[in-house]
Amino acid sequence: MFRSRSTSKADKAEQAAGAKPSAAEQSKQARDPQAPKGRPTPKRSEAQSQRRSLASTPAKGKDASKRAREARRADLARQREALANGDERFLPARDKGPVRRFARDFVDARYSVAEFFLPLAVLILVLSMINRGAFQTYVLLAWMIVIALIVINSAITGFALKRALKQRFPDENTRGAVAYALMRTLQMRRLRLPKPKVARGEKP
Repeated sequence: MFRSRSTSKADKAEQAAGAKPSAAEQSKQARDPQAPKGRPTPKRSEAQSQRRSLASTPAKGKDASKRAREARRADLARQREALANGDERFLPARDKGPVRRFARDFVDARYSVAEFFLPLAVLILVLSMINRGAFQTYVLLAWMIVIALIVINSAITGFALKRALKQRFPDENTRGAVAYALMRTLQMRRLRLPKPKVARGEKP
């Protein structure tokens, strides 16, 4: 009696196992090389590009930070070289473009009072240390004259550059170019970056 019941249970288990394949058999069938893959086989060029993209994927942790530092150093080196030779490809964003190049050439081609501000400021500072009668008054007057000349010269340069930009680039955005050029006039010519590309008096 009990034996027949156990036999019937075993038969039912065998039938269930035969009806539903095991997980190992399913995975074997899924890996069957003769079975269709459901997608086209990638070309060799596509497979190589995928491998290259995986190989170029940045690593995590210390390797990623090291690669980022090296990339930043390389970018800064290229920018310094570009500032020296004027290579447009690697210039900083604020110096790129034909508008900014024209603004640089416009102020580099002429003299400006602002470019002599630093040496004049040092000279006036030294003279202000001399305390002889009304000499301090003359020094203060000279300082005010220098400031006034810089303001007047910068205003004239700004208006002239704005008009020239409208004529040269009527359909382009020239916002910020005048301020960019006026800030450049405050630097001595030999210290300007990017380096001047035009001579004094040359038409930009």
